[in-house]
Amino acid sequence: MFGTMKSGANAYAKIGMETGVIAANPHKLIVMLFEGAQVALNNALQHMQAGNIPEKGKAITKAIMIIDNGLRASLDKSVGGQIATNLDALYEYMSNRLLVANLNNQAETIQEVLALLNDIKSAWDEIAPQPDAQTPVPAAPQHSAASSYDALAPHMPRLMKA
Repeated sequence: MFGTMKSGANAYAKIGMETGVIAANPHKLIVMLFEGAQVALNNALQHMQAGNIPEKGKAITKAIMIIDNGLRASLDKSVGGQIATNLDALYEYMSNRLLVANLNNQAETIQEVLALLNDIKSAWDEIAPQPDAQTPVPAAPQHSAASSYDALAPHMPRLMKA
């Protein structure tokens, strides 16, 4: 009547992922794409070991879609220059290897792509923006006791002249 426990858990997981995407900065979104591809490929390996060929194919397809429509599509070659061009070629290589792995049921090829994803994600993690603890908080305007300053009254921004 109300669905299974599994579908309920999946709904909460989906909401959690969607909330993470909404709240994420661009760097975190790329990290989430790497993680999604890694999870899909680990699932593919599990399905391959279990002999579940249809689910293995779905998991590999999901990883290819993340690589092509997420990681690869996010590259800006006009800004990223040679690095973006090299990553584009590497992502294309990964997708092609995964097609071969799916057709030939090759776990070692999936593991090769997983290792490449891990290497790139590790480099990506190293360049993560750090919260700047040194950013000073702007000081409140100083006013003499004799002035008629009202902190709650609307004021013109300092950039605008009255």
